Amino acid sequence: MKEQAKRIQTSILNATEKKVLEWLAKRQPKWMTSDILTFIGVLGAIIVAVGYALSNYNINWLWLSTFGFFVNWYGDSLDGTLARFRGTQRPIYGFYLDHNVDGITIALMCIGAGLSDLLNLYVAMGVLVVYLLLSISVYINSHLKGEFKLTYAGMGPTEFRLIIMIVNTLFIFIAPLREYNVEFAVLGTSVCFGAFDFIGCALLLILLVIHIHNFVNDAKGYAKIDPLKKWEGKSN
Repeated sequence: MKEQAKRIQTSILNATEKKVLEWLAKRQPKWMTSDILTFIGVLGAIIVAVGYALSNYNINWLWLSTFGFFVNWYGDSLDGTLARFRGTQRPIYGFYLDHNVDGITIALMCIGAGLSDLLNLYVAMGVLVVYLLLSISVYINSHLKGEFKLTYAGMGPTEFRLIIMIVNTLFIFIAPLREYNVEFAVLGTSVCFGAFDFIGCALLLILLVIHIHNFVNDAKGYAKIDPLKKWEGKSN
């Protein structure tokens, strides 16, 4: 990786978030490093997973999950900002570590949510698979186009975290919302979906549409850059 890919971030909260992160970076203690913040991000994902799993026993454990999303945002979003503020960037190491850790954290959060009574495990795994497919596409484009696109349709990781935190809060306070369920058959198997499942399916559909749209457009663009060559071999 000869040079760092250009970061494209046009999310709704980007301008405000950038100011907050810069404010936090200036006030970090000297012993705080980007690697420690990356670890804090992973810790946040573990807290999210534990909170969802424990919500099977008491819905108020969703507060722990919501707190975990905040911790994950703090570590995941601030590690790069701190490095840029201090001039201690490590583009190759940072790229490798950060995006491997991203895969681990999303897996932890999806598995934790899937183990709760709120979200069907298959839906959670579907979200995980499509998220990872979209991430792979982003990483490929960062190599081929030198662009690292972090947001789509004005939405990025921070916006999705905030939406899920709001959903968690609604489920804590609104009993009919978490008690709602619909039973139907899929290939002869009875399936019961609650409100959280439909929210998960909506998220899955949004990610899938974004991935397919980007895949088609990127494939067309690369086809123009690298056109089909006519074979001029001799025939028998």
